Amino acid sequence: MRVAIVWNHDHTGVINRFGQPIPEFNERKTVESVVAALQEEGHQTLLCEGDKGLLPALERFMPSDPQARPSGMVFNMAAGIQGEGRETHVPAMLEMAGVPYTGSSPLGHGLALDKAITKRLIRDRGVPTPDFRVMRRGTESTGDLRFPVIVKPCRESTSFGLQLVHEPAQLRQAVEVIVTQCAQDALVEEYIEGQEICVALLGNEELEVLPLVEHDFGDREMHLLTWEDKMHRAATAPPKICPAQIESKLATMLRDISVATFRACQCLDYARVDLRIDRFGQPFVLEINANPGIGRNTIYALAATTAGYSFSSFVNRILDIAHTRYFGIGIP
Repeated sequence: MRVAIVWNHDHTGVINRFGQPIPEFNERKTVESVVAALQEEGHQTLLCEGDKGLLPALERFMPSDPQARPSGMVFNMAAGIQGEGRETHVPAMLEMAGVPYTGSSPLGHGLALDKAITKRLIRDRGVPTPDFRVMRRGTESTGDLRFPVIVKPCRESTSFGLQLVHEPAQLRQAVEVIVTQCAQDALVEEYIEGQEICVALLGNEELEVLPLVEHDFGDREMHLLTWEDKMHRAATAPPKICPAQIESKLATMLRDISVATFRACQCLDYARVDLRIDRFGQPFVLEINANPGIGRNTIYALAATTAGYSFSSFVNRILDIAHTRYFGIGIP
């Protein structure tokens, strides 16, 4: 089958540089490993930029058949270029053009990217999440929030802009930094000290919950994952433990609330839920990532390989799950 892998690397393919630029990026070796995995399964591949030239490139690579039906699929790894809803841009372009693709719809990406919306949706389903406020000015009341608090942009990923604030006197500057530098509201939520667990999910109607992954903060001064950690710019990142060392009843609870989060945010095909467990054993969902990293050294890949997948087989499993969602059957 023809498979176009869409990513964002060269951010010049726009009409204007206008709007909040994206702070994250895909590493070429990560995307190339996915291309190689798809080629191992015999697929004909094309690596494409998710920019204004995307649709003409797709039309040349996989034109519709005589009945105007798709002749291929997109493996979507695009995080966008600029603007508030950047992760929705490529899926929206593909839906408009009638091109099937892996991963969540524009709606799913939009809900998952906005952390405040995510928290409201999952609370409606009874999923625990830290108490929070959305703030535009640091002088606004925090109500009954307990310090320390985490301050981060409402609509960013990879811990970009994340700050740990220990007292109200520091809050004003922290909020203003987010509003000024990221051009968006700040999410202020209670900090949960404890284990951090990631839950990778695979599927749609029937969700496979992959083995849980724990970040081992050890004697690290700050028990948080930073942007530098996630973008591989830190000298050392916390090691990962998989399967996570937690008792079975709690593990079942983590799986259940992760599935509920996936459903509430209308994700598709695959996603990753990040949680904290406090000292009383109470789990809290921090957020869901509808476009998680899936390169060889990622949390998701670790969970998949621990479950028994090879790197190639889990990448191709994502494609097969998306194909089934569109066409009712797996890839022939």
